[in-house]
Amino acid sequence: MDHKFVIGLLLGTAIGFGCRALGMPSPAPPALVGALLVVAMTVGYTLADRFLARRAASTLAHCGGPTGRPAGDGGHR
Repeated sequence: MDHKFVIGLLLGTAIGFGCRALGMPSPAPPALVGALLVVAMTVGYTLADRFLARRAASTLAHCGGPTGRPAGDGGHR
């Protein structure tokens, strides 16, 4: 299992437990439609993250290194 997933589950459980123990309202949507919206947003975010992470970087040559200059610049002006 992914460690981010486990941390998310533990954090969500801790927040829910803390809200219940302190008598505070839960920070979750009260209706099924709201809960489904949260699930849809989470699934969309996860799918986009997986898709974008597997794509080849198309603008890598334009990205700066530690100096902030593009790789093809050679560091000279």
